[in-house]
Amino acid sequence: MLAVGAAGGLLASQTALPLPYMLGSLIATALLSTVMGHRFPSGYMFPQPVRLVFLALIGVMIGAQVTPDLAAMVPSLMVSFAALTVFVGLAHAGNYAIFRQLGGYDHATAFYSGTPGGLMESIAMGEEAGADIAILTMQQFLRIVLVISLLPIGLSLWLGAPVGSAGGMTLARADVDLTQLPAVVAVGLLGLGVGKWLHLPAGQLTGPLFVAAAVSLSGLVPLDMPQWLINEAQIVIGASLGMRFGGLKGRALMKGIWLGLASVLFMMTVALALVALVHRITGAPFDTLLISFAPGGVTEMALIALSLQANPALVTAHHIYRIVLTVIEMAVIQKIRRRRT
Repeated sequence: MLAVGAAGGLLASQTALPLPYMLGSLIATALLSTVMGHRFPSGYMFPQPVRLVFLALIGVMIGAQVTPDLAAMVPSLMVSFAALTVFVGLAHAGNYAIFRQLGGYDHATAFYSGTPGGLMESIAMGEEAGADIAILTMQQFLRIVLVISLLPIGLSLWLGAPVGSAGGMTLARADVDLTQLPAVVAVGLLGLGVGKWLHLPAGQLTGPLFVAAAVSLSGLVPLDMPQWLINEAQIVIGASLGMRFGGLKGRALMKGIWLGLASVLFMMTVALALVALVHRITGAPFDTLLISFAPGGVTEMALIALSLQANPALVTAHHIYRIVLTVIEMAVIQKIRRRRT
């Protein structure tokens, strides 16, 4: 399955698909699991220890974007953060209604499928809550795939040039050598321990993220990762999630796609309204705000910001805030429901 995922990632990297290694790996393994899943051995699944290591690396990569420059911006972002708080609440409520009423999903599946951020956290917490993990994974990835595919395409048409990873942008540094990997691995392992010790939601991702953010802010050691390692992490995460599509048939996929389109259209409508309001109050660039509010992946939105010569730290701050806020909201609601039951 990793070989199939790698082949899908390499093939996708030759196209204009955003996040090609993750999405290519996901699509290739999902197709194989859907078509040939009935021939897999009983209980065939991705080894979790391997997945945990690469989840931690993704967490370190995201946390490393929290720089002192980004932290210094926070006080000036109160208006847009307040609007983003409203966005998270409205988007989640609207998505829940779409998946519950239009899609007919059970409560847990609809609730965790509708979160406007925190893909890994939503999957981990949804699995604990008894959600249909195949449908949940599909809807969460459709959210990201649709946003990071349609938004760059729309911006590319508007600007007349490719944006994001399709335009050759990357968060990796070309001059990173193997001597920096021990620090990255150490931070990832420490983050895994912290996440488990503090019982953080989806601690395998959020633990390394918070530890990497603290290290990055302190300036103690650089946490740069080479592009090949980021590509490998994307292939592993894509393959581990693509395998979970094995129980889905063509009708379920088509249903998921139109529900995903309805969800993304609703979220982007809410985002456009709030972005217009924030733009009018603060005068911040409309396109930068739109990228900051779009509920796609942190990495791809930062890459699009680089393509537009916008401040990627500002965009990243909004997306990290959206993810953290979504995780907190999920955890609070989960605790309330447990007390009631």
